Amino acid sequence: MTFLKSLLHNVGVVLVGLGVADAGTRLDLAIRIGEFHTLAATIAGCLLLALGFSIRVWATFTFYRHRVKVISLSPQSTLITSGPYRFTRNPLYLGGNVFIFSGAATLLGSPSALLLTALHLPLIDLFIRREERQLERTFGEQWLGYRQHVRRWL
Repeated sequence: MTFLKSLLHNVGVVLVGLGVADAGTRLDLAIRIGEFHTLAATIAGCLLLALGFSIRVWATFTFYRHRVKVISLSPQSTLITSGPYRFTRNPLYLGGNVFIFSGAATLLGSPSALLLTALHLPLIDLFIRREERQLERTFGEQWLGYRQHVRRWL
C-alpha cells in the first residue's frame, strides 16, 4: 500500500511537468522559436522523466515508511536521513523540479520549457533555504550534522 501511495503521489508531478512543457511548446510557437525533435532528445527526455519519477517515488516511499507526511504545512517531527536523503537533502525537488521538468521539456523539444525550468530553480532554492532554517530550528545539532555530510542538491 505504501509503495502504491508513493507511485500515485508522484503521477501528479509528472503531469505538472508535462503541462509546463506543453506551455513551453505553445510559447515556442507564439514567439516562433523552433522546437527540437530528435531521437536523442526523445531518449534523453524519457530517461530524465524516469529518473526523476524514480527518485521521487523512493523519497515519498521513505517519508511514508517513517509515517511522515510528504506535504505538510506544519513542521515535520522526524528528520529523515535514509533512502535518497543519504545522497541529497532534497530528492523531491531534485526528482521533480529538475529531472521531471527538464525531462518533459526535452521530450517535447521545447526550448522555452527548458528556459522556464532553469528560471524557476533559483526560486525553488530560496524555498529550500527557508525550509532549511526551519529544520535547523527544529532539529538543531542533528540537522547541522546531516547538512555537513549531505549536499543540498547533488
